[in-house]
Amino acid sequence: MPASQVRSRARDRSNVLNRAEFLSLNQPLKGNQESRSSARKQSGQAGAAGAPSGNPKERRQSQQLPEEDCMQLNPSFKGIAFNSLLAIDICMSKRLGVCASTASSWGGARSMINLLGITGHGIPWVAGTLICLVKSSTLAGQEVLMNLLLALLLDIIIVAGLQKLAKRKGPFDVSPGLLDYLTMDTYAFPAGHASRAAMLSKFFLNHLVLAIPLRILLVLWAFCVGFSRVMIGRHHITDVLSGFVFGYLQFRLVELIWMSSNTCQMLISIW
Repeated sequence: MPASQVRSRARDRSNVLNRAEFLSLNQPLKGNQESRSSARKQSGQAGAAGAPSGNPKERRQSQQLPEEDCMQLNPSFKGIAFNSLLAIDICMSKRLGVCASTASSWGGARSMINLLGITGHGIPWVAGTLICLVKSSTLAGQEVLMNLLLALLLDIIIVAGLQKLAKRKGPFDVSPGLLDYLTMDTYAFPAGHASRAAMLSKFFLNHLVLAIPLRILLVLWAFCVGFSRVMIGRHHITDVLSGFVFGYLQFRLVELIWMSSNTCQMLISIW
C-alpha cells in the first residue's frame, strides 16, 4: 500500500467528526430535503395550474414588487399635515381648558365662564326676541326683529345639522347642559355659541346705530363667548374658529333672504 494512502487513512481515523456518533452532523437531514422538495413541487404544480386560469390583472398584481406595495401604504403629505394640525389643535385646546372641571387651574371661575356662555345661547335669544317682537309697535322694529328671529332659528338648525354630520367630541369629557340639549348643541364641531355670537354681532353692527365703544364691546363679547367654550372644555379651538366663519355665512344668508316689512306684517298677523 502506498505511503500516501496510509497517511490519509490515519488522518481520517484521527478526525473526530468521522466518528459514528458525529456522522449525523455532517450529513443533511433526509426528511427536511424531502419536505422541501415536495413543497417546491406542489407550489410549482399550483402555479402551473393557476397560471392559465388567472386573468392578466391578477398576474400583474402578483408580479408587483414589494416596494410598490409599501409605497401605497405610506400616507400622503396632506394626510400627515392634517393629522399634525389636528394633534396641535387637540393639545392647545386641552391646555386652554383651564375651567374644564372644578379641579382645573381656574376651576373657581367655572361658574362665571358658564354664565358668559349662557349670554350666547340660542334659547335666551329666541325668547328675548319674541318678547321684544310682541312689545314692538313700529314697522321698522318688527321687520328687524322678525329677521333676527329667522336668523336665530336658521343658526340653531344649521349648527345642529352640521354637528350631527361631524359628530366630533370635545377635548374633555364635559356633558352638555339642559339648554344645549334643547338646541341640539351636543357635539363640538362647529361651536354653536361662537356661530351665534358672530352672527348676532354682525347683525347688530349692520342694523343698529351704535356708538363706537358699544361696537367694540359687541365684537369683544362675541370673541369672549367663543373663547369661553374652549376654557370650559366643550370645544376645540378649530370648532370655535369654524363657528365664527359659519356665523358670518349665516348673516350673509339672512341678508340674501331678508324679509320685507309687508312679509313680516303678514307673518305677524297669522301668528
